[in-house]
Amino acid sequence: MCGVYIHVPFCKRKCIYCDFYSVCSDDKLYSDFVNALNRSVENRADNRIKVDTVYFGGGTPTVLESSQLASILNTVKNSFDVSHNAEITVEANPCTVTLESLRELLKGGFNRISFGIQSAMDDELSALSRLHNYKQAREAVLNAKKAGFTNISADIMIGIINQTRESLIDTIEKITSLPVCHISAYMLKVEENTPLYDMIKRDGNILKSIADDDELSERYLLMCRLLEEKGFLQYEISNFAKPGFESRHNLKYWRCEEYLGFGPHAHSYLDGKRYLYDCDVLTFIDCNGRPEITYTDTDVDKAEEYIMLSLRLAEGLDTVMLASLDKKGRYGNIISNAVEINRLSDEKLINISQNGKHISLTKRGFLVSNTVISRLLNR
Repeated sequence: MCGVYIHVPFCKRKCIYCDFYSVCSDDKLYSDFVNALNRSVENRADNRIKVDTVYFGGGTPTVLESSQLASILNTVKNSFDVSHNAEITVEANPCTVTLESLRELLKGGFNRISFGIQSAMDDELSALSRLHNYKQAREAVLNAKKAGFTNISADIMIGIINQTRESLIDTIEKITSLPVCHISAYMLKVEENTPLYDMIKRDGNILKSIADDDELSERYLLMCRLLEEKGFLQYEISNFAKPGFESRHNLKYWRCEEYLGFGPHAHSYLDGKRYLYDCDVLTFIDCNGRPEITYTDTDVDKAEEYIMLSLRLAEGLDTVMLASLDKKGRYGNIISNAVEINRLSDEKLINISQNGKHISLTKRGFLVSNTVISRLLNR
């Protein structure tokens, strides 16, 4: 089964920390984009491709009309063999939906919605330049439930400007009290080419209001504990879900499964090849649904990729699977390097299954995953 990713590159306002490709525009460009996107999907149509997840990300997909999003989804369904029980997700900013638009989304075929809430503290949301407040976020989630959505996700952030342990606890308490069944929790990263990066360059004092690495680590572990106490089980470094509500689409990325991406800067992985539409939104619109494809990572070592991605998951790495992918015999040391594996286990950074065939990171291991992987690879 394949996944389909739709990139909607529009936002009402760009958040100061975001380095994803998105632009602020007007309704006229929205219409032109939807037409171009539909043509792009139709030009790739193949009913032999079986699809069981569709994910609309951005940007903020819900700046488009619900009818426009439904038309894109309908084009996907007409172009590929989409299963009747496919997981179909749309990302949303709380201030871009109403009860009526949510009902239209559900009627249009969407069955999962992911809200970018980030915090329950209005001062923290303001510091992130978010357009919504917590009252709006709460109302959006409750309206989604009222509209009929039973699979609702929320994003939260750790390390926000002015965040404290107490405010993080309050955020977790408030968001988990809502009818959400999945939470994605990300540490704030200061990326180059973002307004936040430029702000810090101008005024280094801003860093004093952002938690340092040690404090971030403690908050991460605190968050993991609190979410599990609320019934949200960790299945990936940054993702927690009630049983049965894991993101089926995102699991495709971490399990090295296939997906097709549409929209400017959208990536694809199909038939062993990786490629992307390396273009901005205006070029995408002008190319009449046939944007230029750029092939990437043509020499990826599948075994190494499997190590990197599988160890993001709580289920971890299957050494039998690794051996089958390791055509060049480069990673046998992960299986045979008992001394280093035992050290990492003693340091409580990895778990080893009783039969020795599965290796997974502990919560502390997730915090230093790159270091653990380097040690496993003896680098």
